Amino acid sequence: MKYRELAKTGLKVSEIGFGVWTVSTTWWGVKEESIGVSLLQKAFDLGINFFDTADTYGNGLGETILVKALGPHRDKILIGTKVGYDFYHHTGRRGQEELPQDFSPDYLEFALNESLKRLGTDWIDLYQLHNPRIDVIQRTEVFETLEKLKRAGKIRAYGVALGPAINARQIDEGKAAIETRRVDSVQIIYNLLEQMLGLDLFPIGRQGQSSFLVRVPHASGLLDGTVRPETTFTENDHRYHRVSTDEKKRQWQEEGLKKVEQLKFLTGETGRTLGQAALKFILSEPSVSSVLPNIYNDHLLAEFSAASNVPDLTLEELSQLPVHNHTRLSY
Repeated sequence: MKYRELAKTGLKVSEIGFGVWTVSTTWWGVKEESIGVSLLQKAFDLGINFFDTADTYGNGLGETILVKALGPHRDKILIGTKVGYDFYHHTGRRGQEELPQDFSPDYLEFALNESLKRLGTDWIDLYQLHNPRIDVIQRTEVFETLEKLKRAGKIRAYGVALGPAINARQIDEGKAAIETRRVDSVQIIYNLLEQMLGLDLFPIGRQGQSSFLVRVPHASGLLDGTVRPETTFTENDHRYHRVSTDEKKRQWQEEGLKKVEQLKFLTGETGRTLGQAALKFILSEPSVSSVLPNIYNDHLLAEFSAASNVPDLTLEELSQLPVHNHTRLSY
């Protein structure tokens, strides 16, 4: 495993991180906590040291599962968690709908202390605002509170995670977070099939010295071989709900797989799988510190963790890649 610095924080995160949402919610197929604990432990053994979670994942499970899996290794791992969705006072969530958000100074401090308790730690390495809109990023008191928590030693760095689904408004949100708030990190959706946010934000991040964390690097399964022409989605799969009709599901699947066919030259004799090539494409951007693939079984964990050491994409390969500047594929 290779490691990169998160902005200028001194924190060295693994190029391949672990998005804990796959093992702490029921939206991606892992329903047994013991399987999630095992995957997290194996990830650590393979050199993954960055674990990205959120307080709202499984209403706290996304944090407590890290203690169960990696509690004895707290000083050897870096934990990123998120804040903003008030699941303490709003418990009537239906499916994957967004809960009400609260970014008030009092709530930020309250939620942080609750996360610290669940994580069994005195500090959080990276504290991220969870899907903040532009009005939140424009509120000075939000970032004054984050600076206060940093001075108190409760957090080591802070950033924003933009979402939930990819949206053009996130360009303005990311730009404001980097240029106005000088955040340490910006988390976005970016992959071979959906490059819009990266095309606009990476140059700004390089100038502002903010690092990027990238999620959905495989376009919700299109780029790692887990979505095939015959694949169907059950109701507990988050993609089932993101695409409103069966016809749109088929369209997303068919259009995406046609685009994937154009990328097969990245595999073959290169020593990479397509899933690994998709990760190396993102890591070819120097402002990216860590990529967060969806890991939910041993096979994917082994494949993705090994991506850090497969051959980089060549300049010739990069020049052959089509630019996909749109928002339609990932769910």
